[in-house]
Amino acid sequence: MTGAGRDGRRGPLVAIDGPAGSGKTTVSRALAARLAVDRLDTGAMYRAVTWLALAHKVDLADGAALGRLARDGHFEIGERVVADGTDITAAIRSPDVSAGVSVVAAHPEVRSALVERQRRWVEDRGGAVVEGRDIGSVVLPDADVKVYLDATPEERARRRSDEQADGLARRDALDRSRAASPLTVAEGARVVDTTGRTVDDIVEEIVGWLTTSA
Repeated sequence: MTGAGRDGRRGPLVAIDGPAGSGKTTVSRALAARLAVDRLDTGAMYRAVTWLALAHKVDLADGAALGRLARDGHFEIGERVVADGTDITAAIRSPDVSAGVSVVAAHPEVRSALVERQRRWVEDRGGAVVEGRDIGSVVLPDADVKVYLDATPEERARRRSDEQADGLARRDALDRSRAASPLTVAEGARVVDTTGRTVDDIVEEIVGWLTTSA
């Protein structure tokens, strides 16, 4: 499958999944630059909804209310994250948001609303690099290449200086055990251990897979 945006532009479509600290953001950013396509960090979307919920004092256990926020909330995801007209790029990495995002993301109503927004985003652009936790398994199962990044727990904790190792372990458990779109290796995904590898090396490997799948 090759994406085709509304302007007819075509390009490769790459789905990148993996747990926190596996290198998704760094690799996806470098890969998108290499392929000259747009990039979407879907994790930032869930964090934006969590920030909005906290800002508007929405109960994080209220799936229906959170679903409406995910569907109708005013937020834009790019290299900067803006919600309700406020730049929240740094705020979505706060301890409060990090503590609540897996709870928010576990609600089926939230996931359904954001998956719809993510697919519309891809349709508008054609080729893209999309990162998250359910991209290859749910959002874009027909992507040209599906990649699952991982790393040792020690390496992941080192990379995520904003989050303690026990916090990462808690998020991993929540993400893998949730009923709606759990974190998993998608069918046909290529698993890459990023521990000790350079970003350029990983990007070259993915580009090679795109070439052979074309």
